Amino acid sequence: MGTAKIPALLWFLLAGLVLALAVNPAHGAKTRHYDFFITETNYTRLCHEKSILTVNGQFPGPTIYARKGDFIIVNVHNNGNKNITIHWHGVDQPRNPWSDGPEFITQCPIRPGGNFTYQVILFEEEGTLWWHAHSDFDRATVHGAIVIHPKRGTTFLFRKLDKEIPWWNDDVEHVLDKAKRIGGDVEPSDTNTINGQPGDMFPLCSRDDTFKVAVQQGNTYLLRIINAGLTNDMFFAIAGHRLTVVGIDARYTKPLTVDYIMIAPGQTMDVLLEAKRTLGSNSRYYMAARTFITLPLDTIPFNNSTATAIVEYTDSVTARPIGPPEFPVQLPAIKDENAAMAFVTQLRSLGNQEHPVHVPTHVDEHMLIDIDINVLPCDPTNMAEKCKEGPQGNRFAASLNNVSFQSPAIDVLDAYYYSSGHGVYEEDFPNKPTAFVDPPVNNGSGPLMTKRGTKVKVLEYGTVVEVVFHDLSSENHPMHLHGFAFYVVGRGNGTFDESKDPATYNLVDPPFQNTVSVPRSGWAAIRFRADNPGVWFMHCHFDRHVVWGMDTVFIVKDGKTPQAQMLPRPPNMPQC
Repeated sequence: MGTAKIPALLWFLLAGLVLALAVNPAHGAKTRHYDFFITETNYTRLCHEKSILTVNGQFPGPTIYARKGDFIIVNVHNNGNKNITIHWHGVDQPRNPWSDGPEFITQCPIRPGGNFTYQVILFEEEGTLWWHAHSDFDRATVHGAIVIHPKRGTTFLFRKLDKEIPWWNDDVEHVLDKAKRIGGDVEPSDTNTINGQPGDMFPLCSRDDTFKVAVQQGNTYLLRIINAGLTNDMFFAIAGHRLTVVGIDARYTKPLTVDYIMIAPGQTMDVLLEAKRTLGSNSRYYMAARTFITLPLDTIPFNNSTATAIVEYTDSVTARPIGPPEFPVQLPAIKDENAAMAFVTQLRSLGNQEHPVHVPTHVDEHMLIDIDINVLPCDPTNMAEKCKEGPQGNRFAASLNNVSFQSPAIDVLDAYYYSSGHGVYEEDFPNKPTAFVDPPVNNGSGPLMTKRGTKVKVLEYGTVVEVVFHDLSSENHPMHLHGFAFYVVGRGNGTFDESKDPATYNLVDPPFQNTVSVPRSGWAAIRFRADNPGVWFMHCHFDRHVVWGMDTVFIVKDGKTPQAQMLPRPPNMPQC
């Protein structure tokens, strides 16, 4: 069975002086150099032209190509009009939190006119990852793919790529600033897109740019699918074809053949498409991406558009496109929670000799983390903060264990490195939910009041951690951990029962991920070994929830040997 190349990136939403750290690429690996120039660029979507923030004038941004174990140097030049940082999503960055990227967690932002050289250390990752801005809502347009091929001399069946992004008919910073000012929810995007295009179900001015993929009968294609969306899980399917998932978050899975996939924001999937149309059948098929949402449809604004692209068979004269494409009838409905759960619970790690499974069986630190949407009181002294759209005159917030994370004025990593954390953060993030003191708003039916804090969790090197995420908010949440991949050992509906539910865990071949979708009013359990010293952000990958405070930080202490200790601070770190 041959593997053909898709002749374009298929996306979902679905160098100057380098001061190198003491890092050597793996044997046989290469050092690769990239320059990223942050600029304002005019783009047209849905018949409107607007200025957006881009990298090198591209939307989506440039793809980084590398091999397993490579060392990547990216010099980011901020020629834009606002602060920026870049995160290398899913790259573990062993011992190197300095280049991880989240604003005010591991670095101060790169100011307009400034630059910073990121050093991206690939280790065990192989497959598809991505990079994106990690400041405000900038990742809506500042993002691109990372394609990691196997080490030279080894093989890997797959070759090209896929992606989707929400397109806003309003300035993204305006959307964020407005939400902060009025205390309400973030306005939904106008459309979903595939490879930056909404497809031909939208106004005529958009139809000519519909993304098309040319295929030939009998070939097998790799779709590298990235959900770069700010706020929505997505269902994805191709009419008349089944899909075979072979990787998630740059870690191999047992091949899983399905009619559709559900992919959460931040997640990546490597999916095989076999071009096997029935003789005499249609030669044009829609690939479609539709929002999956668990919130009440009649009370919460959301993007319910279906983005489309077209698969076209071009291998013979009789296969030339004629007539409208066929639509994927297998695409689940917008609130089909059973379809979403049925998909994610089938994922399994590959678990062969080259890619073994090492699930920790003994746990040192158990954490139960409640996820919730809350409120905070408006500041009556701030005239710009009207809170006219928040619940009962308050503003929306979010929390983990009733702590709504507040970013400090200097980054947590510098404060930890220089032992000056006092006054910057507190080392008492709770292992279990803390009690709510204030009653809910709206006469007992609304969200609970929470409290702000910069609370972190400190771990000894090598600690085995189990985190059970428990949703209280009636909404799915894609929880992402920087610096680690983790095993998703269990999940379920309803309240987690610590006396019964661990017996249902998969400790044999659970999927190895960096982002997990926690089901609405349910739970998901992850395990990881804290063997990467540094400061690592953990947060929901719905961006409005990050802004509202659904975050915390793990600080992993140095181990005893040099290879178990954090790398020195680079001398060119941006200043706050």
